[in-house]
Amino acid sequence: MHRSLFVTSGGGREAQLKHTGLRPGWTTGACATAATTAAYTALLTGDFPDPVTITLPKGQTPAFALTAESLGSGTAMAAVVKDAGDDPDVTHGAVIRSTVRHLPPGSGVVFRAGPGVGTVTLPGLPLDVGEPAINPVPRQLMREHVARVAALHGAPGDVEITVSVDNGAEIARSTWNPRIGILGGLSILGTTGVVVPYSCSAWIDSIRRGVDVARAGGLTHVAGCTGSTSERTVGEIYDLPEIALLDMGDFAGAVLKYIRRHPVDRLTVCGGFAKLSKLAAGHLDLHSARSQVDKGFLADLARTGGASESLAAEIAAANTGLAALRLCEAAGVPLGDLVAARARDESLAVLRGAPVAVDVICIDRAGTVVGRSSVRGPAAGGA
Repeated sequence: MHRSLFVTSGGGREAQLKHTGLRPGWTTGACATAATTAAYTALLTGDFPDPVTITLPKGQTPAFALTAESLGSGTAMAAVVKDAGDDPDVTHGAVIRSTVRHLPPGSGVVFRAGPGVGTVTLPGLPLDVGEPAINPVPRQLMREHVARVAALHGAPGDVEITVSVDNGAEIARSTWNPRIGILGGLSILGTTGVVVPYSCSAWIDSIRRGVDVARAGGLTHVAGCTGSTSERTVGEIYDLPEIALLDMGDFAGAVLKYIRRHPVDRLTVCGGFAKLSKLAAGHLDLHSARSQVDKGFLADLARTGGASESLAAEIAAANTGLAALRLCEAAGVPLGDLVAARARDESLAVLRGAPVAVDVICIDRAGTVVGRSSVRGPAAGGA
């Protein structure tokens, strides 16, 4: 579908791609720029360039094949299919359309959200409330390409660009957009134009945007949650609004490091006992492929709570973290609370003195609280 001209270099994401062999893709912003360039060219000349080549911020020049095109009276539409490469992106395969029409001289470039592209409804994002969810870098990229096409054909370059995504509203339900107040569809994103498979970087970016929206909304208490069950549990315990609930998944470190730089008064970490036992042991990535429950660590922790040597041996030999927890519950050893307290302390260590108070809640798969720490940190007076 697209001709990859991604150039590797000595470090960063490019170097990782070179070593992993993963195939990069193109952002929704790059796809919208390609569609816009083709549509505006056709609007001025009557012909659609196919494939259409664009220049990305770092100099790459990918070519995109058009999947649809139409030319009407004073308007032109072109569409491309997004190729996300080897990144597990929910927008992979989405059809991104751009419809361009002339505006009166002096109007500049105006952006509209078509079907499947969201609208910003909450503060805290890099766009004003009411604006189409087309981020600043893709907007600038489209403006630059409109200006180039206009200069090439002697046109003023005053146009309205309406970006749409087929089935975008449905796809957006699998993203953070509804949670952070982008309603009606997807966002048009990208800072480099290139999608690089990089430890679920899109998810981590969504975590950061979630913190931004919560802070902009004046919230002083947010919760990092490992999944929907923990979101429901912590939301009920503290009566937190939806925008306070950060779907951190396995990326506890991403939440802690971002909040270290952008503090809130209070952070609650809530998740499954097994995952949070990894955080208690010092792991910041809780994915099963990258960290494991250390039953020996749990056995040592249980000893501090009064576990006998025989019980500690059973814990060390347990099949799962939950099995270790059940052993301790039967013996009256508060392993859940011990894990929560240690996870809190590890979180505070990552926060490095940022003015954030932290507590941790451990749950089982049904959402029942099986461990809970006290609040500790500067906002709690260090108690």
